Amino acid sequence: MLRHDRVRGTDLLLMPERVVVLRGSAGAILRLCDGRREVAAIVAELAERFPCASVATEVPEFLGRMREEGWIR
Repeated sequence: MLRHDRVRGTDLLLMPERVVVLRGSAGAILRLCDGRREVAAIVAELAERFPCASVATEVPEFLGRMREEGWIR
């Protein structure tokens, strides 16, 4: 479950018996993981929002790590 912590001013990924503090654009990326979008669609949307960022390589790598950790499916 993804939540925003107003006190810390950051996004949190809440899991059973674990809380992950998300930094940078991690929350924005995970908000797009809704079960309908594929990675390519997420990359395209973020590339539009952040044209100067290297989302084409960084987003798939980030999502791959999140999958390896078991934090997303």
